[in-house]
Amino acid sequence: MTDDAAPEAREQTAAAGDVPGRLRLLSYNIQTGIQSSHYGHYLTRSWQHLFPHADRPRTLERVARLTRPYDLVGLQEVDGGSLRSGFVNQTEFVSRAGGFPYWHDQTNRRIGRIARHSNGMLSRFRPLAIREHALPGMIPGRGALHMTFGGPGEPLHVILLHLALGPRTRMRQLGYVADLIAPLEHVVVMGDLNCTADSPEIRALLDRTSLSEPALTRPTYPSWRPMRPLDHILVSSSLTVERAEVVDYPVSDHLPVAMEVRLPESVILVP
Repeated sequence: MTDDAAPEAREQTAAAGDVPGRLRLLSYNIQTGIQSSHYGHYLTRSWQHLFPHADRPRTLERVARLTRPYDLVGLQEVDGGSLRSGFVNQTEFVSRAGGFPYWHDQTNRRIGRIARHSNGMLSRFRPLAIREHALPGMIPGRGALHMTFGGPGEPLHVILLHLALGPRTRMRQLGYVADLIAPLEHVVVMGDLNCTADSPEIRALLDRTSLSEPALTRPTYPSWRPMRPLDHILVSSSLTVERAEVVDYPVSDHLPVAMEVRLPESVILVP
């Protein structure tokens, strides 16, 4: 599917946030708004990682249309406002186009005025707290964005990640995340983890925490011929998963993953 029919159809469903106790999650690596449909684009469109392109706003509009039925959206490979994005903060752009009242950009690596490598979170609920963590690694520039939500009652913790390419570094990074969430009860971890669910690093994370991942049999990368499930949403045992899917929406080089969870009665999110 390469057109916009699917997101338009999704908008005919119930609006996000309209079912008490339900939370709709989406995680998407958007490759800074660069469209990719075959391996050759990594070469022919590589210049778009450094310079602006006229089609990028239109691509971001497509991403925004996809996000509208969801309550919390985690974006990876977002530009925080530099030359290559036309000095547009892409998290803010998608947030406004998708109708989200809250957003936060975590810039983890700056290359002068050329690029600002970021994670971004969009939310229909007011965050109680926002924390940015620098993840360990030989080359700095990977981070964890930790947002806390709730009102009266117990908080929900959502952690957005984009992990390193190397398995040893990923093991260190997920070890850091495991320590971070050890004292927390209601947790969502999502993002491009650059490894499969049966990898040693994810198994180590699951062994040290109450997190689990529903069986998502479909891979997410590359989007035009998916072979590897690199994108994940992990949830603590206190959250009940109602639905989980890989969304067939090949705009970037990754496919998005979506999940609907039922929250415990003790967790009340505030718009």
